[in-house]
Amino acid sequence: MYTAPNLVLPRVENLSSLDVYLKHGGFDAYRRAIHLSTDEVIDEVKRSGLRGRGGACFPTGLKWSFMPKSTDKPKYLAINGDESEPGSFKDRQIFEYNPHQLIEGILIASYAMGISKSFIYIRGEYHKWVRLMEDALAEAYAKGYVGSGMKQTFGNDYTTDIVVHKGAGAYICGEETSLMSSLEGDRGYPRFKPPFPANKGLWGMPTTINNVETLAAIPPIMMLGGDAYAQIGAKGHSGTILYGVSGHINNPAVFELPTGLLLTDLIYNYCNGIPNNKRIKAVIPGGSSMPPLRGDEIEGVRLDEESLKVLGTHIGTAGVMVMDEDTDIVAVTLRIAKFYHHESCGQCTPCREGCGWMEKILHRIQDGDATSGDIDLLYDVASNIEGNTICALGDAAAWPVKGFIEKFRDEFEVLCKPQRSFVALNVVHGKRSTASTLVRQA
Repeated sequence: MYTAPNLVLPRVENLSSLDVYLKHGGFDAYRRAIHLSTDEVIDEVKRSGLRGRGGACFPTGLKWSFMPKSTDKPKYLAINGDESEPGSFKDRQIFEYNPHQLIEGILIASYAMGISKSFIYIRGEYHKWVRLMEDALAEAYAKGYVGSGMKQTFGNDYTTDIVVHKGAGAYICGEETSLMSSLEGDRGYPRFKPPFPANKGLWGMPTTINNVETLAAIPPIMMLGGDAYAQIGAKGHSGTILYGVSGHINNPAVFELPTGLLLTDLIYNYCNGIPNNKRIKAVIPGGSSMPPLRGDEIEGVRLDEESLKVLGTHIGTAGVMVMDEDTDIVAVTLRIAKFYHHESCGQCTPCREGCGWMEKILHRIQDGDATSGDIDLLYDVASNIEGNTICALGDAAAWPVKGFIEKFRDEFEVLCKPQRSFVALNVVHGKRSTASTLVRQA
């Protein structure tokens, strides 16, 4: 049994209520931030080392600094709560249990960048959480913390508006430029970059896009100070992170813990291990789009971007998916590939065509109608998708397929027929041929 420090704090009941949030120091961070200069707020976030929690891990303070300082155009903030990545369910915890910390983080970010209006884009299927977020926002408006109609906030003339927007129910809208297209009322198609959103975003205006969890981390940074926050968690990927653990686990849940936590501590200490004490076959560390780790290589693995990058995978959304020894790896790969084929927007040919071919080849393997040559073909198709699309959905589709083949090729091979050459087949049928190409046995 693995042990880890007891870092679990008691949950505050009814924290989704503004009155309860205020009793526990709510909006003190915004009160502090709004009496600093905008540059001081951005510098504090830079010193914290906070990296985006939506999957790309881009430094948050640096992203904020890209927003033009002075402009006669309105500036917008889009909050990405689309959360369509299989294995990721952290943002909805914030919507449900701590919405006012998100609102406070939005207000601090908006002040730092001079934002005139923010849009909280929530996944279309999240009906309950859309309503909960709207209720919390109504409380904040009623109290005067939000609203451009207010004369001032905490003695400062800065005010802003926040809008909750229900998404289009498509995975692709979690990509930042597709999210903007959807907000504008268009089809969720990714956009070429450059121009980048900070220069030309929503309705052609300067725009910053941050994940829900990223903005919820801002109030603690302002209260602790950037330097103190940078000491939490792993060097180079600081702070706490919401680990959403699912799969073959005794205690599936969302845990807020420091980055750099040992994967084995998360599984065995916080999640109480695997049902029936079975062995772990595979773990996906950051949502379904990340390459997997084999169960026999997770010892000593730490859950932060820099540590996982060395192993050929990423922290992504920190959606940890655990699979036990009885898992059918080919079936898992097919299910993931089918999802990305369904969710491809179809704009880029490699993704539109390649995702379909990956699903077809995986069906052929699962049905026992393939040879090892088809495994090579599958890997080749995935490789031709990777890096050849406008947005990262192509990579998201290709990485798990390539990763499972690299780590578990033997499980694909066992389902395949032996290969035979044209020469061998033609001899059997009494024909002559000099072809040396290998083909599938009929």
